[in-house]
Amino acid sequence: MDLKEIQNLIKFVSNSGVAEVKLETGDIKITIKTTVEGSTPEITYVQQAPIQQALPQAAPVAAAPAPAAPAAPAAPAADDTSKYITVKSPIIGTFYRKPAPDKPVFVEVGATISKGDVLCVIEAMKLFNEIESEVAGKIVKILVDDMSPVEFDQPLFLVDPS
Repeated sequence: MDLKEIQNLIKFVSNSGVAEVKLETGDIKITIKTTVEGSTPEITYVQQAPIQQALPQAAPVAAAPAPAAPAAPAAPAADDTSKYITVKSPIIGTFYRKPAPDKPVFVEVGATISKGDVLCVIEAMKLFNEIESEVAGKIVKILVDDMSPVEFDQPLFLVDPS
């Protein structure tokens, strides 16, 4: 179902005088609620149902443990960052600064870290992989926003090893 079909359905339901319509087709569920004139506006919910077949096939591939984050010297392009070590993402996924939404962040800018400290987690295919530091030092900069997608070898943190 495309956007134009959904818009036509909304118009049809609003003109019909029906208070609520629920429609399920394949992997899409739509609920349209209308109200009497003068009250709150109509609310439309569109949500895609989860695909059940893709997960069992993908799970064995993701079962391998995640390697620790590689740390490489930063490129000497900028003079003030050349003395820092860049911690890069070892995998593709979603970057999280916290172990859970109600927990505190792993590290802040200015935090002193040791080798083996967890810096963040990266979610890949429903698996949360802890990214550990391979160097001791001080976090100078966090280069990625929380809950952002990251690519393989993307810089995540700048660490001052001194």
